[in-house]
Amino acid sequence: MGGPGAALFILEASLLKSIHLTCVTLSYSLFFLRGGWMLRDSPMMRQGWARYVPHTVDTVLLGSAIALAWQLGISPLEHTWLAAKIVALLGYIVIGSVALKRGKTKLIRLFAWLIAQMIFIYMVSVAVTHDPQPWHAL
Repeated sequence: MGGPGAALFILEASLLKSIHLTCVTLSYSLFFLRGGWMLRDSPMMRQGWARYVPHTVDTVLLGSAIALAWQLGISPLEHTWLAAKIVALLGYIVIGSVALKRGKTKLIRLFAWLIAQMIFIYMVSVAVTHDPQPWHAL
């Protein structure tokens, strides 16, 4: 990776990582905000932007993750931490959906919202440590 394209590759990977990390922060912030609105029965939950902006951010987040993994040659079949993160992401999506709209009672939605945040913390920990059991790094 020492040719003239090497600097471009590193720049692209670092740009993708910056986009990914920005989207992680935005995605979690919007999830936390919408959870607060849900708990207060705020009419803000029904605003148009509150319905489409989080999905747009999450789409860019997922796209940047896939592009970054592809560009760096990281496969979930070879890296257990990435496989664990993907499985956790699927759980986060399902539990997050229960938290924000599918939970039948506010108590169910509250517990789902809290569990989704724990899953989010797990995903970030796995990403930082590259270990599917990040508590080993403590």
